[in-house]
Amino acid sequence: MQTMVSQPWRLPSGGAIDRSRTLRFRFDGGEYEGHPGDTLASALLANGVRLVARSFKYHRPRGLFTCGPEEPNSLVRLRNGARAEPNTRSTVVELFEGLEAESQNRRPSLQFDLLAASQWFAPLTPPGFYYKTFMWPRSAWPFYGRWLRQLGGMGTAGTLRDPDRYDHRNAHCDVLVVGGGPAGLAAMLAALAAGASVMLVDERDGLGGFLRYTPALIDDVPAAEWIATTEAHLAVHPKARILRRTTAFGCYDHGHVALLERVADHVALPQTDEPRQRLWHVRARRIVLAAGAIERPLVFNDNDRPGIMLASAGRAYVNRYAVAPGREAVVFTNNDSAYAAAFDLQRAGVRVRALVDSRKRVAPQLSAMLKKAGIEFRSESVLLGTQGGQAIAAVSIGRLNGASESLDCDALFVSGGWNPSIHLLCHVGGRTRFDESLQAVIPAALPPGFHVAGGAAGAFSLAQALEGGWRTGREAAAACGGTSKSGTAPRAEAGEPYGIELAWEMPRAARDGKAFVDLQTDVTYRDIELAHRENFRSVEHLKRYTALGMGIDQGKTGNVNGLAILASLRKEAIASVGSTTFRPPYTPVSFGALAGRELGRHVIPVRRTPLHDWHLANGALMTSAGHWMRPRAYLRAGETFDAAWRRETLAVRNAVGLCDVSTLGKIDVQGPDALELLERVYCNGFRSLQLGRARYGVMLREDGMVLDDGTTSRIGEHRYFMTTTTANAARVLAHLEYYAQVVWPELRVHIASVSDQWGQIAVAGPLSHELLARVASRGEVDEAHLPFLGVKEAEIASVAVRLFRISYSGERAYEIAVPAGRTEGVWRALLAAGEPLGAMPYGTEALGVLRIEKGHVAGAELDGRTTPADLGLARLVSRAKRFVGSRMLARSALADLQRPSLVGLEPLDGRSAIRAGAQLVEEESFAPPVRMLGHVTSAAFSPTLGRPIALALLAGGGARVGTTVMATSPLFGESVKAKVVLPVFYDRQGLRMKPSAEVMG
Repeated sequence: MQTMVSQPWRLPSGGAIDRSRTLRFRFDGGEYEGHPGDTLASALLANGVRLVARSFKYHRPRGLFTCGPEEPNSLVRLRNGARAEPNTRSTVVELFEGLEAESQNRRPSLQFDLLAASQWFAPLTPPGFYYKTFMWPRSAWPFYGRWLRQLGGMGTAGTLRDPDRYDHRNAHCDVLVVGGGPAGLAAMLAALAAGASVMLVDERDGLGGFLRYTPALIDDVPAAEWIATTEAHLAVHPKARILRRTTAFGCYDHGHVALLERVADHVALPQTDEPRQRLWHVRARRIVLAAGAIERPLVFNDNDRPGIMLASAGRAYVNRYAVAPGREAVVFTNNDSAYAAAFDLQRAGVRVRALVDSRKRVAPQLSAMLKKAGIEFRSESVLLGTQGGQAIAAVSIGRLNGASESLDCDALFVSGGWNPSIHLLCHVGGRTRFDESLQAVIPAALPPGFHVAGGAAGAFSLAQALEGGWRTGREAAAACGGTSKSGTAPRAEAGEPYGIELAWEMPRAARDGKAFVDLQTDVTYRDIELAHRENFRSVEHLKRYTALGMGIDQGKTGNVNGLAILASLRKEAIASVGSTTFRPPYTPVSFGALAGRELGRHVIPVRRTPLHDWHLANGALMTSAGHWMRPRAYLRAGETFDAAWRRETLAVRNAVGLCDVSTLGKIDVQGPDALELLERVYCNGFRSLQLGRARYGVMLREDGMVLDDGTTSRIGEHRYFMTTTTANAARVLAHLEYYAQVVWPELRVHIASVSDQWGQIAVAGPLSHELLARVASRGEVDEAHLPFLGVKEAEIASVAVRLFRISYSGERAYEIAVPAGRTEGVWRALLAAGEPLGAMPYGTEALGVLRIEKGHVAGAELDGRTTPADLGLARLVSRAKRFVGSRMLARSALADLQRPSLVGLEPLDGRSAIRAGAQLVEEESFAPPVRMLGHVTSAAFSPTLGRPIALALLAGGGARVGTTVMATSPLFGESVKAKVVLPVFYDRQGLRMKPSAEVMG
């Protein structure tokens, strides 16, 4: 074990760290020390740790490259055990006592990675090589896939249950300011002064943005003092809210912004009842994007060695964290901003051996300042490459006139310009353009409700950021009704100049080797050349072919360089090549935060029927059906599950069974226009429905696909009682409410869910009428008084109930609606009266078998892709009226006879089980790819018929009856030859469901 506590690279003074306290932490088994205010990255750097990671594809040594969320290199696994979190950027991990971290993607160790040998085979593994190489034998692809995943990748996710808690919160405000730098603070002050309520979020632990590591004056006071004064003012303002350690990671329509607040990531353990992270959903009337800008690197050979980092990162480490990133350094730039970094490094004791600038013309005052600081100047020069092992040792400098030299150094700071951080703007369709003067992609057209200020708008000086932030804050508040004109914008000096020239096209000598464009995914200049050569010339194709910008950093440092290189290869302007699309999240978001407390039983609310306790007490094996708990079967002593459901199925076919169907959706529809609503939402007619009668109905979506089926009964002059499938109850209710309130508000109709008000019991079987006759009073239940699809009021066990003559099983059957609180009493009375008849309860397994035997459709067939004709229900569709979905049913594609339609399947050998979900194909043996003809939707063994049966959706199903198909399930290695039959296996004439006279009539 390596122990290192002296922090040899820590500067003797300065920084915003608390030197009075020491924090101990571990990295890759080594013990180190840091201070409050450090990040894991700065603490490692202070302890002289230069090598922190291995690269994604080639396992090359990598060091810290940035100091913020754009970090592409130093991904670590944080913590251990159940709280382990892979792929965490060390640059944003706040140091705390006892922190444990380890590097990733190395075998066996960070210092000695055997897989680093893969870089020597790089010519054999260009972009897309696996598409061209691992084509044969096909059966070996699982091996290839596992091998490739081991070669390249990120950290390993944990398998233990996360013990931490995650919360969700909602908030509203007039103005949401994203970014707590100078532009964001100025925007917030202006909006508050105009009377708006303002919420500001910043991903760091404190406010100030780049001011935290940049010496500057605002309103004639040091920036740190101005920030402290501003924070104190905002802390007591009644309309201000500030969220630190909070990232705005996604922006959506109508001012909806998703935030991730890291409540307790900066401590070892959250406090009792404290969440580790909190997900915010903020709805803002106006959004001010003041997220700053991200510095980008330059492309040259071996530009990825440890010790190479962005100039802004070097400046931050010496000023903010009091850490020397090196002893002897070189600065390489194509713009003015890196000069300030060189001066700060030199003042901190880092010897800057030379500043290399690719431009021909540099502001005279800058070269004079370099001379005064004792820094050698190389204009019209570029870096050709670097030398070293696991850290940089020297750089090769080439002048544009051909001369070259070598300089020893242990640190290299690069700056290729700045990219405005406009990701959130792009999430909602904001348009961008390439600005030639800034050599950056900046906002062009803002979405409604959006304002952009500071670096995100391409204003890179402090004075511009303050002025632009104040102006946009005032504009955002005015759009929300703000009227105050008090206050003035904070002032700063004009600031550092920002001149920049094109520096994408380096000399061939600077890019013949490994010149990396995207450090996180190991994309090189040559990779982009290859993509262009193979005609992947679109920026979106380039992204997917090379993986440029597809890491967790989303190309924050590499994308623009890649696009510019592609433009030069295409010999076009960068603006005409375009840019890829930023998508949420801006930075990674943990699954725990997205899930919140919706884990375990909280994922889906558990709903119990009024008979739940009775089921448990009587041997029910419970299962979940949507939100509901339902009995799957009732097991007797010593009975297996298979024996139980087969017994229950045969009881319904031969005697009588009782089933708890309280889970059905129940909707009360009332009003003078209730019938009109039904006519418009059902595809079949309801005008002829008489009082005291029920009718089966099919409801469609607007696209002509079946939404749900069920029965609706007329129980009053203007009152109807609708039942829906269990799974679609909420969906159908929302569907009805939408049309009644939004589409047809003129209809005089009221809709209410009464699912919880009623328990419902199905009584099915040839002896069901005899059972009801024994217990029902207040009216006869014979054929004359309660015919098929009849409805009437009755009384059972002194409880007023509603009887429906409805069958789901295909047997003579009834459904009894009982006030929920009285359901168990009625259930017990039915069982007691039916005992001499052999009555018994049956569960969902038997219920499913019964309905498959009768060919009744359910959720597996109502999958959102089927029309009435697909399900054999075309005869129900009315041609005499318009209804929801009627126009779309006329589409030729929906009338195509080759569409998958409902059929039955029976195994040709009469005994092989057909698996639900199996794919239907033509031949028994085939080599992929093969045309899929359909799939098995439901399957069961039929105790009634003594053989396996199944329902399926089969292309051109009606014309295929009598033919054979193969039902194959590659996941299980099964293949069954099946005969296509009609989807009704039992009692096709319906003689058991209703008297023959009614059938013939």
